[in-house]
Amino acid sequence: MTTHAPRTSQSVTLPGSLDEAVAALAAMPAAVPVAGGTDLMAAVNRGQLRPAGLVGLGRISELRSWRYQDGGHALLGAGLTHARMGRPDFAALIPALAASARAAGPPQIRNAGTLGGNIASAAPTGDTLPVLAALEAELIIAGPGGIRREIPVAHLLTGRDLLGPAELIGFVRVPLLHAPQVFLKATGRTGPGRATASVAVVLDPQRRGVRCAVGAIAPMPLRPLEAERWIASLIDWDGERGLAAEALAAFGEYVAAACIPDPEPAAAGEEQQVLSPAVLHLRRTVAALARRALGRALS
Repeated sequence: MTTHAPRTSQSVTLPGSLDEAVAALAAMPAAVPVAGGTDLMAAVNRGQLRPAGLVGLGRISELRSWRYQDGGHALLGAGLTHARMGRPDFAALIPALAASARAAGPPQIRNAGTLGGNIASAAPTGDTLPVLAALEAELIIAGPGGIRREIPVAHLLTGRDLLGPAELIGFVRVPLLHAPQVFLKATGRTGPGRATASVAVVLDPQRRGVRCAVGAIAPMPLRPLEAERWIASLIDWDGERGLAAEALAAFGEYVAAACIPDPEPAAAGEEQQVLSPAVLHLRRTVAALARRALGRALS
């Protein structure tokens, strides 16, 4: 059997800074940026993607670290791996993000996969995404000519502010709330550690608010805003903050119904649609996760 060499060679560029990476992408628009490569290589192996070139981000040290910022925020490099975010020092500052990073699959995935890659790929099952949505994180996008622009992470996940040519996610700005945060997920048989549903709950005592995001059940994380406002109004923010089991259960049902609503009432002469058993099971799963997450956050 005769083997043939590839007809074209793939260009690989290894910049040393964020601006050099942007310049490399601008010079070769068909190239694809790669950090951990967990999603990229899976797409290549499935034949879904054949990049003309690669711009490796692994040598850019500023993307692999995090630091404090004025105003009570942390600036996270997009190249932070799940393994790094799962460490105790990081977990002490942003517990829910650390928990989601620790839940992001087997060790080889956690060691290679990055925060920026999770955001850029925007896979519905991305574990960090509901946490970032609940935290109302902001992205710092690097563009040609040293330009930086900031957008809420929710905008990118919903396609409202797509990355432009030669733009890269440089950093993620996250508020340090110094309050309980919880991330929980349910897994099935769709893959190792892959979520069928996930819930992030974040308390914000300064604003007397509860923020919740549900992942994996829709193309992007869902925020049940009415449920957040309702449960926040029941919490004694100046006291012990505990809630009765009935209130926690009602919150779970409220979140689940908001994210997986009943079908619209049928018009006259039409048959009323009902949720399938599988969807009803998913809704019960979301309700249980939301109830448990809030209960742990308030305990």
